[in-house]
Amino acid sequence: MTTDQWEATAVDLDVMLEDLGELVACESFSADHRAVAGSARVVADQGHRRLGARAETIVIGGVSHLRWTFGTPRVLLLGHHDTVWPIGSLLARPWSVAGGIARGPGVFDMKAGLVQLFHALAALPSPDGVCVLITGDEEVGSPTSRALVEETARACAAAFVLEGSAEGGALKIARKGTSMYEVVVHGRGAHAGLDPHKGANAGVELAHQILAVAGIAGQVNNGRADGDRAHGDRTDDGRADGSRAHGGQSDDGRAHGDHAHGDRGHGGQSDDGRGTWGALGPATVTPTVLSAGTTTNTVPALARLSVDARVPTLTAQRRVDELMLALSPRIAGTRLEITGGPNRPPMEHASSAGLFALAREVAADLGLAPLAGAGVGGASDGNFTAGAGCPTLDGLGAVGGGAHAEDEHVVVAEMPGRAALLAGLVRAVLA
Repeated sequence: MTTDQWEATAVDLDVMLEDLGELVACESFSADHRAVAGSARVVADQGHRRLGARAETIVIGGVSHLRWTFGTPRVLLLGHHDTVWPIGSLLARPWSVAGGIARGPGVFDMKAGLVQLFHALAALPSPDGVCVLITGDEEVGSPTSRALVEETARACAAAFVLEGSAEGGALKIARKGTSMYEVVVHGRGAHAGLDPHKGANAGVELAHQILAVAGIAGQVNNGRADGDRAHGDRTDDGRADGSRAHGGQSDDGRAHGDHAHGDRGHGGQSDDGRGTWGALGPATVTPTVLSAGTTTNTVPALARLSVDARVPTLTAQRRVDELMLALSPRIAGTRLEITGGPNRPPMEHASSAGLFALAREVAADLGLAPLAGAGVGGASDGNFTAGAGCPTLDGLGAVGGGAHAEDEHVVVAEMPGRAALLAGLVRAVLA
């Protein structure tokens, strides 16, 4: 698609902004399924106006997803309509356009991307060969839509993800994988003044575990195999038992309880999990939310810790999982319960290389500025499409910034060009 062809079919920027204002005005906090359902209706109506076709609404676990299928799909256009912003955020940060900048909850992540998607597809002579999938739970890890995303991607030759761009409009050519865990410490309560020695302080044990968790990234990135690990009880045939729980230590110092690794994805991996990690940087394992205790005069009987892990390779993701599940208690009378695991596999550069080269050719043909590519630590549903074996290019949505932050914004002048780029990519893949 040449610049002249695009200009002959493109919709006026003012119309794109009207569509964007409509989507931003409909709040769609991921945790509020009723709000997400309302948003799905608004997005579906807008898609119908632009594409002349009605969406299939797919409700899974109470969450509303949308799909348009044109012929036999070979290209997947992927987005989400849920946001991280609680209902009422629009009152504090209303929709606005001033000085060439659009603002409002979810404007960059990723409602502007949806508008660009619709206008790009509408500009093509025919949408035949395209599937549009817009999910309603991406911001919470895609628990109900993951299988739908992966199933659709496996049948396609390319997936274009309409998440916002990286800094300066760069496309996202690699993403870290994500894993999420909760470490629960079970202790024994007691009166903090009368009988503290009769308790097993879950809060103090949690402090030990925070330090252990904080040290996992170093072990993964340096390729070391040291650190404290509990191996768990074994069954008679030598296999690990099926529980993720770890027991506390008995008086003789032996650990009780079971430990198993559960179902975790494997896959081909050129990196051996050690040394240099390239543009994505090293693995990170971060203790985040924690809590312990009930009253100021009671030895805590329970404590909890949430853990966020970001990894550049599948090897690193598996290693983090091994080390998380191998955590063991330090204080007699306490035990650990570890839940969670890998959520999104890494989107490695090999998944995007061919499409990124194509995007640069399309951009040059359209007279757009040369495209840059960036690896990022945040994850998206593009991780799933790449993991399913579908070539994937991400960050094709809005140019702007401030995702999940009060300064979330979109550079409106970039919207037509990004829509042109997407239209050109779809046309090139389907040619």
